[in-house]
Amino acid sequence: MSDDTRPWEGIFPHRDHDHLRCVTDAMADAARLCRARGARLTTLRTRVLEIVWQNHKPMGAYDILAVLAAEGRSAAPPTVYRALEFLLEQGLVHRLSSLNAVVGCSRPGHAGCGQFLICRSCGNAAELNDSAVERAITRSAASQGFAVQAHSVEISGVCPDCR
Repeated sequence: MSDDTRPWEGIFPHRDHDHLRCVTDAMADAARLCRARGARLTTLRTRVLEIVWQNHKPMGAYDILAVLAAEGRSAAPPTVYRALEFLLEQGLVHRLSSLNAVVGCSRPGHAGCGQFLICRSCGNAAELNDSAVERAITRSAASQGFAVQAHSVEISGVCPDCR
């Protein structure tokens, strides 16, 4: 089967995924975006973003606190919540309401809404960013007189590796 017939390989991390490069690219993108916006990416905010990017599984604030505590850092929940709020405002992470967790943004700096595929088996989440889905939601809402400002679609199922 050719790569052209497996479009999911571009969004889901697969077994031979170069995660170190993934994290390095995400951190470089975050630094570049914050610098361009004049936003302050502090040491704690940077570390919280690194923790979120440790894998492709959404993480809750208390998961992040546990990692920080294991590293010997004393951070209180409000501190982590403020760091996450900054990362959300900058578009560096997305909140997945169904899981009460965040996941790293695969396209920081791009305006728009997203769709998220969440694997029930391994817990990985992938950002879909399908403009046709976004247009359909906007069009359907407009037909009801509703102006969409933001949306997040969370779809649970089983990823290619777990199938």
